[in-house]
Amino acid sequence: MKPSRATLIVLFSSILLAAQTAAPSEVEITSEGHHHLAIENEYVRVFQVEVPPHGQTLMHRHRHDYVFVTLGASQIENDVMDKPPVTLKLQDGETRFSPGNFAHVAKNLADTPFRNVTIEIMKDEQAHKTVPPKWDEERALHVLEGGTLDIMFVQDGVRVSEIELQPGARVPKHHHTGPHLLVAVSDLELRSDVEGQGPMPGHFKSGDVKWLPGGYTHALTNVGKEPAKFVTLEFQ
Repeated sequence: MKPSRATLIVLFSSILLAAQTAAPSEVEITSEGHHHLAIENEYVRVFQVEVPPHGQTLMHRHRHDYVFVTLGASQIENDVMDKPPVTLKLQDGETRFSPGNFAHVAKNLADTPFRNVTIEIMKDEQAHKTVPPKWDEERALHVLEGGTLDIMFVQDGVRVSEIELQPGARVPKHHHTGPHLLVAVSDLELRSDVEGQGPMPGHFKSGDVKWLPGGYTHALTNVGKEPAKFVTLEFQ
């Protein structure tokens, strides 16, 4: 006996409803429309992220450990697959580390855009299997004349620091053995006095990122009229 037309309609509707209420399928982070790839190399994959007020990302997977730097105060709901949602209040410049290998949706609960820079650590698996070399300092707060240099944490062998400089303030001469990434939290007007090369200007908007090679010594000065705030990730 063939099912009636009405039975078929009910059955089709049930299947459609089940499909609509099923857990959302996940996408790769590179296919998530709010994540914009800015830098990719053997060390990092850097995304500039912006979610509109009360908007949300697609369910996307983080396959690598990562660091994210928040740009502007915000409040989000973090919906990790198969876990209860968590609400986070984030401050401007707040920098956090997150282990990878999970999928989630980020929902912006604020009336302003949720902006951040997400930095995937591409050599995380290698770091998990070995003991990375120690840094000379892995946690320290250096009070400068007119500023601070806060070494916040080391994860996967990567040292993460936050620098704040008042106008005219300076980070004294220091050496970069390995490469590093600069993330501008505020707009920046910097001068880098590189040993053997002379002064080099640096102009950045909030959210800009720049990959810098190692093997040089320099001092850094805020030549702008406003306080400067930025985060660096150093690699050995």
